[in-house]
Amino acid sequence: MSVTLLAGSATASVALAGSEPAPAPAAATLPAAGAPAAPDAAPVQNLIVGYKSSATEASSNKAAADDATAKGKKAGKKAKFDRRLGTGAALVNLGGSVAPAAAADVMAQFRADPDVAYVEADSRAYAMATPNDTEYAKQWDLFEPTGGMNVPAAWDKTTGSGVTVAVIDTGYVTHSDVASNIVAGYDFISDATGARDGNGRDNNPADAGDWSAAGECGTGSPASGSSWHGTHVAGTIAAATNNAKGVAGIAYNAKIQPVRVLGKCGGTTSDIVDAITWASGGTVSGVPANATPAKVINMSLGGSGACTASYQNAINAAVARGTTVVVAAGNSNADAAGFSPASCNNVVSVAATNRTGDRSFYSNFGSRVDVSAPGGETRRATDTPGTVTTPENGILSTLNNGATTPGSEIYKPYQGTSMAAPHIAGLAALVVAAKPSLTPAQVESAIKANARPLPGTCTGGCGTGIADAAATIAAVTSTPAPGFENGTNVNILDNTTVESPITVSGVAGNAPAALEVNVNIVHTYIGDLKVDLVAPDGSVYTLHNRAGGSTANINQQYSVNASSEVANGTWKLRVNDNAGGDTGFIDSWSLGF
Repeated sequence: MSVTLLAGSATASVALAGSEPAPAPAAATLPAAGAPAAPDAAPVQNLIVGYKSSATEASSNKAAADDATAKGKKAGKKAKFDRRLGTGAALVNLGGSVAPAAAADVMAQFRADPDVAYVEADSRAYAMATPNDTEYAKQWDLFEPTGGMNVPAAWDKTTGSGVTVAVIDTGYVTHSDVASNIVAGYDFISDATGARDGNGRDNNPADAGDWSAAGECGTGSPASGSSWHGTHVAGTIAAATNNAKGVAGIAYNAKIQPVRVLGKCGGTTSDIVDAITWASGGTVSGVPANATPAKVINMSLGGSGACTASYQNAINAAVARGTTVVVAAGNSNADAAGFSPASCNNVVSVAATNRTGDRSFYSNFGSRVDVSAPGGETRRATDTPGTVTTPENGILSTLNNGATTPGSEIYKPYQGTSMAAPHIAGLAALVVAAKPSLTPAQVESAIKANARPLPGTCTGGCGTGIADAAATIAAVTSTPAPGFENGTNVNILDNTTVESPITVSGVAGNAPAALEVNVNIVHTYIGDLKVDLVAPDGSVYTLHNRAGGSTANINQQYSVNASSEVANGTWKLRVNDNAGGDTGFIDSWSLGF
């Protein structure tokens, strides 16, 4: 899958930050700068192959290499094992860029193999278009009561200290208003040409520019300048504050870890999933361990198509390590269910709102959206695309004025869900700093539960509303409701049913209408599993019913209307494995009253 920046520049809602796309009909979705006009027809260079855990190829590189060669030969194409991804999947090189139809022939060979859990094209992603600090008065998104996120009132209790936020994006171009909060990151762009830094992966996440010439990224792709997108995102999250210059960051004492995945023509899924793995503290072959794993990941990027197994596996593993993953919903004025990673499970998917509290005209929407945040509008929907008519209504942050290579540091307003997502990533950092014991599911729940209704309108669904930083922090720092946990491992064998009990006492009356059930199950194929909550009187509430296919592990918070149940008594988590070949265990689960 190809991935694009989900932030908009001041000029267009979906273009790469800083680009000036040609005018398009108002009803159409502008392509991200550097993205092919028809991404589904883009050439394919690599495949990502996930083997079932029982397959020899899942653990043996030699077996995977032999399998790739054999399957390529059957399809009459070249196929060669390249490397093992951080998720355990195999990256298979097709010997250069090939037409989608040719790639499909090889993929068909893998899909026909019962030992293969999934196979997908390694497509590209693109950046999503989009105190006493001297520019603070222009940051309406932080403090205005209508469209702002009520951030200043949260600073009395938390400023993000001790939390690292990984910005998986274009990297970082030096800016004095962010520099004090930068920690070591990594450049995950494998292709030296796309990286524009003369090499592949290395420990220097500096943004070398993501500009491209017309047609360079596919037939019909427009020319675009460098966006410096990752630096804009970083400034929103953690620009230095009360330093008598520039802008204020939401979590201004948090640290930013630049993780570079987007260069010329965007970035590949394989590089992005490795970046997710590494940023959250996982192991990626050939890459040194991350000395400062992030507790929050921001991904203001995406591409068309529903969530893939590669994305979902990497995200699940990151969440299991305790990292909250925040993603932009997308800038196509369409249902977010058709975009990835916005449609993945276990992420906080963020829509964009404008200064008057309406859904921004470009923002994606729908049931996959969890919450909204200011994304701004640097033009009205009826204005000519590519113009900047209302810069005061955009999101002001740190940037660079270089058209291609780095120039001088500046501040500039952008629009996009790429700008909305870092508002939530910054808030997540505030939450984690305020209460480090919270799981990613609890962080997400707190943000969603304390959002306020949009004062404007949202056609299609904008999650639980506009996030409210002060209300969220007040909720997580108040006296907690009673909670009960069972951390004893219970093995889940093939074709068996097991239970893990929790005895609740000292809680008056009935359980709440939003009983929090946090479930952490380690299992290699969650499509085998049915998971139920059993109340003391025997009533059954189904939490998970054999969904997710080959996805590994369940690490999720469920909300159950248990208001008809007496709270005190023995509750059980019941797990039924209904297939062979994959096993696991209940790691822990808890109830929050």
